[in-house]
Amino acid sequence: MKTPDKGIKTKFVRFAVTGLLLTAVHTLLATLFIKLVTPIPPLANGLAFTGATVLSYLINTHWSFSARLSGRTFRKFFMVSVAGFLLAVLVSWLMQRAGFHYLLGILAVAVCVPPITFLLHNFWTYRP
Repeated sequence: MKTPDKGIKTKFVRFAVTGLLLTAVHTLLATLFIKLVTPIPPLANGLAFTGATVLSYLINTHWSFSARLSGRTFRKFFMVSVAGFLLAVLVSWLMQRAGFHYLLGILAVAVCVPPITFLLHNFWTYRP
């Protein structure tokens, strides 16, 4: 059996660390927007998502994937981010429809979405 490329393991670990960091950034931004800008949580989360996505692009491009910033990679990154968001909503909805506790839905999202978005970024967004 062939051993997986060590480069992809490093990229995935960096992608995961960045994801954890950006989850904290998103939470902080959403909280600040709710407290200081708008008391409407969906709007505050939308603004936080946008800010966190831009920061995620910058960190992942430079650190996780060792690539250069470009309009092409940003467009692809944003498309994958939106697809990840839609997948998270779908997985959560399916778990709810199946009658599972909402925490299992959150766990399912956490287990499914990051590996899929990583693969899309690795083999599409940052493909030379």
